[in-house]
Amino acid sequence: MLFALTTAFALSQAWRTVAAIMAAPLQTDFHLSPQALGLFAGAFHFAFGVMQLFMGIGIDLHGVRRTVLVAFPVAIVGSVVSSMASSFHMLLLGQVLIGIGCAPAFLVCTVFISRHFPASRFAAISGITLGLGGIGMLATGTPLAWLIEATSWRMGFAVLGIMAVLAWLLIWQLVYEPEPDARHMASAVPKESIREAFVKFGALFLLPQTLGIVLLSSVGYASFIALRGLWLGPLLIQRHDFSLVQSGNVALVMSLASLIGSPLFGRLDPGLLRRRSWIIGFSFFRAGLFAMFAFTSSAWIDVAGPILIGLLSGSLVLQYADVRAAYPAALTGRAMGAFTMAMFLGIAAMQWLTGLVASIAAAHGLDPFTFVMASIAALLAAGAIAFTLLPGPHHPAQP
Repeated sequence: MLFALTTAFALSQAWRTVAAIMAAPLQTDFHLSPQALGLFAGAFHFAFGVMQLFMGIGIDLHGVRRTVLVAFPVAIVGSVVSSMASSFHMLLLGQVLIGIGCAPAFLVCTVFISRHFPASRFAAISGITLGLGGIGMLATGTPLAWLIEATSWRMGFAVLGIMAVLAWLLIWQLVYEPEPDARHMASAVPKESIREAFVKFGALFLLPQTLGIVLLSSVGYASFIALRGLWLGPLLIQRHDFSLVQSGNVALVMSLASLIGSPLFGRLDPGLLRRRSWIIGFSFFRAGLFAMFAFTSSAWIDVAGPILIGLLSGSLVLQYADVRAAYPAALTGRAMGAFTMAMFLGIAAMQWLTGLVASIAAAHGLDPFTFVMASIAALLAAGAIAFTLLPGPHHPAQP
């Protein structure tokens, strides 16, 4: 069942990273500025992030299976709309629909793991799931670049839509909700109303540990996706004259590194007492790498650095484990939803902001990538500082 759910997550990973390879042909077809390109890339993540609140509540009230089966067809429709887009606004609509449909894709996986695997294995199983889901990013490396060069970017959306139909059918066939007594759940507890569910979701933000978690989550994964999902292709093509397939090759290796990183960090999880210091340390290290991209123009650094960041993106699994340990089990779905919502709204904001920064820099005759990468470095460092200084959980649940 977890593997079936992971196929939808893999498709969401593919959709959220298409902009890095589609950027050049989209700019040509629709005459997009860097700011418009950032808006295109951010539309998916904005819709995805906004819907986390509703998906977290939906999972808690109606279960994993119903939530993902109802939502995921919207992504399929969005992929059809994107493949047929005749204007930039139609393309944005397609991205929004895809973001809504993919909103529960990883959330259902984390909640499923939390409910049906021992708590001590949460980080390790989540890491394996992140690694398997990352296969979707492999498709938006060299394979997508080849497909676009042979046909068009429209065919890329069409192929992803067909694969999403297959994933939905697999989930429909294999995933079911175990009987409550099979998991020692108290079936006598009355189901919450939607109003009560929203109140409990809002209560998460009154807990002292939430602000630090939200601030770091809003920039941590965003830094990885901003590079892999938007700026990697333009950086290599415009700064170093790489071809589309060459930049796709780098994206492919970066994605492979991220596949290794997630299960690696899941197995290396240092546990409750040291986990947060690891999260802080790796966040500052990644900020330093982005600063290197900003203030150097070496092709070796711009190729090797993203691959290293792909590997370090696996440390995200430590943040999921930290959230799992910071809230009571009854709030797991909503806590994961709040974390994921902050993460993807942060991606949307970072992609829009870096697009704006690139446009302003280009208008003044400056290298846009210097300012884009410096902005990402500064945001990542600020998030790590906030996570360090703001209160953490006083009485976390046992990991």
